[in-house]
Amino acid sequence: VQLQASGGGLVQAGGSLRLSCAASGSGFTINVMGWYRQAPGKERELVASITSGGSTNYADSVKGRFTISRDNAKNTVHLQMNSLKPEDTAVYYCNAGIVLVRTTWTTPYWGQGTQVTVSS
Repeated sequence: VQLQASGGGLVQAGGSLRLSCAASGSGFTINVMGWYRQAPGKERELVASITSGGSTNYADSVKGRFTISRDNAKNTVHLQMNSLKPEDTAVYYCNAGIVLVRTTWTTPYWGQGTQVTVSS
């Protein structure tokens, strides 16, 4: 199973970016999918997550500005980021809770990071 993230870049404050992440491979299902971020000198933090049923959870700092969505049929998760602020600058990582066939436990998988830079 591999996660491939895309969509990062440089944007001015107030702008928007859309991150996407696709899980590839076979013989698995996905529980929760989410996005984390890590700014220089800081710990990795949860930005947003979404269950297979569509229930979402957001960090307080992004509520009302970011929207997470997923396509279960395509094993993809997206993060629409609006009204970006310089403090949103970080490397963003997608995450998926993977359940392999003939197993019952969930293993976290990570995509490669994608840089988001918001200039003031």
